[in-house]
Amino acid sequence: MKEQKSFIEVTFPIKEVSEESAREKNIRHGHISTLHIWWARRPLASSRATTYAALIPYPSTEKEAKEKAKFIVELSKWENSLKEDLIQKAREDILKTNGGKPLRVLDPFSGGGSIPLECLRLGLETHAVEYNPVAVLILKCTLEYPQRYGRQNKVKKDEGLFKLEKEESPLIADVRKWGEWVLEKAREEIGKFYPADEDGSITVGYIWARTIPCQNPSCGAEIPLMRQFWLARKENKMISLYPFVHEGRVEFAIVKKNGDEWQVVESSIPGFSPKVPFNFEPEKGTVSRAIAVCPVCGGMVDDKQVRRLFQEGKAGQRMVAVVLSRPQGKAYRLATKRDVEFYRKAEEYLEEKREKLWEEWGIDPVPDEEIDPNSLKPRTMWLYGMSRWGDLFNSRQKLALITFTEKVRLVYNKMIEEGYDKDYAKAVVSYLGLGVNRLAIYATTFGYWHNTRELVNPGMGRQALAMTWDYSEVNPFGGNADWESAISWIIYVLSHLTQIPPVETEE
Repeated sequence: MKEQKSFIEVTFPIKEVSEESAREKNIRHGHISTLHIWWARRPLASSRATTYAALIPYPSTEKEAKEKAKFIVELSKWENSLKEDLIQKAREDILKTNGGKPLRVLDPFSGGGSIPLECLRLGLETHAVEYNPVAVLILKCTLEYPQRYGRQNKVKKDEGLFKLEKEESPLIADVRKWGEWVLEKAREEIGKFYPADEDGSITVGYIWARTIPCQNPSCGAEIPLMRQFWLARKENKMISLYPFVHEGRVEFAIVKKNGDEWQVVESSIPGFSPKVPFNFEPEKGTVSRAIAVCPVCGGMVDDKQVRRLFQEGKAGQRMVAVVLSRPQGKAYRLATKRDVEFYRKAEEYLEEKREKLWEEWGIDPVPDEEIDPNSLKPRTMWLYGMSRWGDLFNSRQKLALITFTEKVRLVYNKMIEEGYDKDYAKAVVSYLGLGVNRLAIYATTFGYWHNTRELVNPGMGRQALAMTWDYSEVNPFGGNADWESAISWIIYVLSHLTQIPPVETEE
């Protein structure tokens, strides 16, 4: 008797599923890629489609085969990943092929969890294995906790004069509740270091420039290293920093383009408004490919000298501008002595906080492990004098991250005190820990201001870290890339994962 082949052994709609897999890169809300970065994660679309096609037989007629191929394409689409009738049909097809018994699947190298997640979605008894602790955490938060604790319960909620019965996942509710607790406690402690403006505008972030001294013996001016000067570059909003020299020092003005002319909005020198030439090009900064040009004397500092200055500890940093959130959109102003003073106070408090947590935890709360100079991908950091992982953050970023970490750790004890199950408390805290991770990918000195979208681009969005000359420091309590945003992204993913139907397994 001839053995029947599986669908994928005969044919597969490669082009259509590939297109869906490519489109998936632009999916954000709810996708597991936003839970935690995993570089080798496979697309969910192809994982789902190939798993299904490998477990069903090839039909007996070409007409049925064409219909099945169309079904596979529909199954691969992100918008259909929770479509009940479609997923149920796929599950029934696989069960029928296996005589009504749920198949067991073992993925010994599960990584980011795409394949085991789609096996779970298709009704398979899924076992995922990994030895990388980061991957294990991702897998638990993707596969185990949503299935174990995420089922929706009917709860009564006050809606004005009425009590309405709604379905809600207790896991989502507790991640939201304790995420708000963390935010409140962190704000009480360090919110004062991110003050609002006098007009009530919330500070979204601070734009910094790394600095080096000019190597011209007759100059020695501080060179602010900036790859470009644009703050907002949109069709109806053209705002830039403009560097000018005043008494041997590089100063800045904020300028706005009206037609073909640049208008000075604010100058760092009171009573002095620099004349901006009509051919000023904000996209041309003071540094390119690690070669810097001094705006004061015009002298050049080559790439080897620039790196040497960083390695010798002669580089510094300078707060240049502040980004504000206002009803009409983002606004910009130059950094003031008041802004710098609040940073200095945060720097002082970091030392006190670090010492306290070091004593409590028995380890340095700021990552103090050495960066291997022979490691290819982090080599950039070592080349610029960053010898330890903690060097990737400025002082206020370190303070924010260790404070949020501390509050997340406290949540577990608080939940146990309130009678929560230990394993369940661990699940909730795991998601909050991922929230700290989401905060950390923005809260580094490698995140930069995206002038067309007017938001902070994450510093850790690639497998390697590229040197960032000017960087954006986010405010974790307001605006783009803050704590509330981090928890919201995690809840989006949870809301998707908790809707995947449970798998009936045989004991």
